[in-house]
Amino acid sequence: MTRPLSNDLRERVVAAVAAGGSCRSVAERFGVAVSSVMKWSQRYRATGSVAPAKMGGRRKRLLEPHRAFIVERINQTSHLTLHGLKEELAARGVKVSHNAVWLFLRREGLRFKKNAVRP
Repeated sequence: MTRPLSNDLRERVVAAVAAGGSCRSVAERFGVAVSSVMKWSQRYRATGSVAPAKMGGRRKRLLEPHRAFIVERINQTSHLTLHGLKEELAARGVKVSHNAVWLFLRREGLRFKKNAVRP
């Protein structure tokens, strides 16, 4: 991912728009995209700053607090599917995607296999 453009450039662009320049002419003058000029102006009007927002970082794991429940359900029900587990979590108020459940199970080493043929 590329770095954000400097605050100095952002401030000059926003000042030019505030002085009456159109977004297109200011964008052409400073060599930036029109969408950037619009977003920086909107950010300045909303927050009073042109500084970029935080980039990157890690997302918190939503299923970590529910690990005990997930392990219990897998041990109780051998024919439980990922979609079934996702629906049970949704009934408890935890809305996650199918992929989030799968990644959690893989990361925690909680693999289970469904048998295609049932006796």
